[in-house]
Amino acid sequence: MSTAYNHKTVEKKWQKYWQENETFKTDVWDFSKPKYYALDMFPYPSGVGLHAGHPEGYTATDIMSRMKRMQGYNVLHPMGYDSFGLPAEQYAVTTGNHPAEFTQKNIATFSKQLRELGFDYDWSKMIATSDPKFYKWTQWIFKKLYEAGYAKHIDMPVNWCEELGTVLSNDEVIDGKSERGGYPVVRKNMKQWVIDQPAFAEKLLEGLEEIDWPESTKDMQRNWIGKSTGVEVEFEIVDGGKFSIFTTCIETIYGITFMVLAPDGEIVKSLMDRVENKEEVEAYIAETAKKNDFDRTELNKTKSGCRLEGIYCINPVNGKKVPLFIGDFVLASYGTGAVMAVPSHDQRDFEYAIAHNIDMIQVIEGADVSEHAFEKQDYLGKGCKLINSEEFTGLTVEEAKVAITKKLVDMGVAKETVNYHFREWIFARQRYWGEPVPCVYKEDGEIYFLPDEELPLILPPLDDYKGKNGKAPLENAVEWKQYDKNGIKGVRETATMPGSAGSSWYYMRYIDPDNDKEFANQELLKHWMPVDLYVGGPEHAVGHLMYSRIWNRFLYDQGLSPVKEPFKKLVHQGMILGENGIKMGKRFPEFVVNPSDIVEEYGADTLRLYEMFMGPIEVSKPWNSDAVQGAYRFIKRVWAFFTDEEKIVDENDNTLTKIYHQTVKKVTNDFEELGYNTAIAQMMTFVNEVYKAGKCPKEYAENFIKMFSCICPHVGEEIWQILGHNDTIAFEKWPEYDESKMVEDTIKVPVQINGKTKAVVELPADVSKDDAILAGKEAIADKLTGNVVKEIYVPGRIINIVMK
Repeated sequence: MSTAYNHKTVEKKWQKYWQENETFKTDVWDFSKPKYYALDMFPYPSGVGLHAGHPEGYTATDIMSRMKRMQGYNVLHPMGYDSFGLPAEQYAVTTGNHPAEFTQKNIATFSKQLRELGFDYDWSKMIATSDPKFYKWTQWIFKKLYEAGYAKHIDMPVNWCEELGTVLSNDEVIDGKSERGGYPVVRKNMKQWVIDQPAFAEKLLEGLEEIDWPESTKDMQRNWIGKSTGVEVEFEIVDGGKFSIFTTCIETIYGITFMVLAPDGEIVKSLMDRVENKEEVEAYIAETAKKNDFDRTELNKTKSGCRLEGIYCINPVNGKKVPLFIGDFVLASYGTGAVMAVPSHDQRDFEYAIAHNIDMIQVIEGADVSEHAFEKQDYLGKGCKLINSEEFTGLTVEEAKVAITKKLVDMGVAKETVNYHFREWIFARQRYWGEPVPCVYKEDGEIYFLPDEELPLILPPLDDYKGKNGKAPLENAVEWKQYDKNGIKGVRETATMPGSAGSSWYYMRYIDPDNDKEFANQELLKHWMPVDLYVGGPEHAVGHLMYSRIWNRFLYDQGLSPVKEPFKKLVHQGMILGENGIKMGKRFPEFVVNPSDIVEEYGADTLRLYEMFMGPIEVSKPWNSDAVQGAYRFIKRVWAFFTDEEKIVDENDNTLTKIYHQTVKKVTNDFEELGYNTAIAQMMTFVNEVYKAGKCPKEYAENFIKMFSCICPHVGEEIWQILGHNDTIAFEKWPEYDESKMVEDTIKVPVQINGKTKAVVELPADVSKDDAILAGKEAIADKLTGNVVKEIYVPGRIINIVMK
């Protein structure tokens, strides 16, 4: 008889064993086996610790890495911490303590919780982005980006959050507020470090075709890059000056009745001395400055703006004067900062024209442009013809695109070009707790990057961690700021890098985390990259996942990364919701689940099993406390049978042969596709059959426990030992299945009369047509009361007797 299952004793025993024996430490120089690199999006070590959503994705990669190890792969499954960020800095501001103390304490808490969940991480390779040994190389890569011309220091409008005292990137602003804290964000001109994302646009688009990612994520990246092919046209300003616009609808150029410029753009600044309504324009510009990009675009329902009185440009196709307006929906940071307006054929332009009483010219047939009838229509489609367009009248839209473009190009005022929605990645933060930018502003104004031997540039301790009046906290480090070495005098940059800097390349550092000579050994990178499986949330689609692809592609182009794309396969885990079906959080604290509570009451294996059995990994699912108890009961059921030596036998009477091979096949295939819920269902079916049989051949028992141990590693290790083994189960050979052992001996076939089922017969799987029909007719002999006109047998499906 087996002893009762005690999860606390079992789990502590094996966690201690794994830690003392470094069971999951990977020899990255062992090239004798195929490699498998499984990776989780590493967490920020908050003071709250793990929540119920963390274990879901982590368990998914853990199961995969355990299976791959048994299949003979050399598995790398590391863990680390994205440890720079605002919470630690806010803690420092509040308490006066260095944020490193707060961060280290949280890392220790997270690591303890992760160990308690039994994950097979190689802890010898742990990294933290706030560790100078790590961020030395973040600084080094940024320096390389600068030297290659991709990192730039420019004056530009930025998202400024007064409450947080820092600049925010576009993906850190949600509905006009900071992602963290929900504070107001406004636009402000500042000198900023940026990375030229558009320079990588085509390479990023091409790379999406090579990777196994969810199509929804690929589409989000394509839309974020926003490639459009069109024509850039130059417009002369009356009495001097010029500007350009980009359009994908050059065929509508004869319908231009006004132009709209960005209020905060350089074009408007250059015209202010000539504007007749200067006070009105300046007031509108000041009002625009209070809005962020989201307010100016997504939320812009009023079509606000004002006329630049006395200013006109010339339409190059017909020489007509066109009035200029400013409107806050046009952004200086996007495109040319100017748009042509054709209100007859564009919804936004139409609404603006109505709001400002501007004329309209219809240039494509079929549109009704009256104020009340206008709706967005597909009248620019194939076959529509131009009107009111001089020599191009009568041409189709497609013909006109070509002909008008040629005319403008021949005139020397236009060129065909590609435009992107993609903008520069703002790479400076007025914060303390981030990587210092390793450069100095020399006395002559030139930028000087520190030589490699002076890296890392380490953050200095401060008495005051709060920035003031838009200035970075490092402005308070008076002595640290001053630089005087090797004949170079100047002042250090006091902005720091964003939290996304370290996470853009950390996946490479895991491979060689202690290397002080290079960010990672090139031979190791060639062997281990790309990451085979990357699991994390979909909310990172146009943030971290885009940034990582950019940094990796830059390093690839520099000959420093062996792969064009860093993550071969990407899987997004769904959200685990509260029992009310709503996202866990402060609003419903009674529904927040602390994984430590589940581990204490039921064990880590129960939590792992339950979260994998909730449903497909990609789908969001509500928590169910009753189902947690069901997972616990199943573990105890497995324990009770497979630790009972009387039930594990040497002989095999083949009672379980078919279900055993079916189980090995389905679990193997489902694990490969991360279909853990259906794999567990198959394991439950096998256990049910084992209980019915009352005994199980030892070979089948051991191989079942190997598979089961990937999900429930503590129980698996303990049962493995009870079955007579002294070593860990982690490196045992993965079970194989035999297709021939799964063939059904008999089949059940419905017997119909005129398409209506009257009986079911059990037949040999290889039964002939004649024998099948004969058996079917015998089964319904008492119902065959008419004339048989046809006998049909669909192999394995139906027997149908057609009668009159």
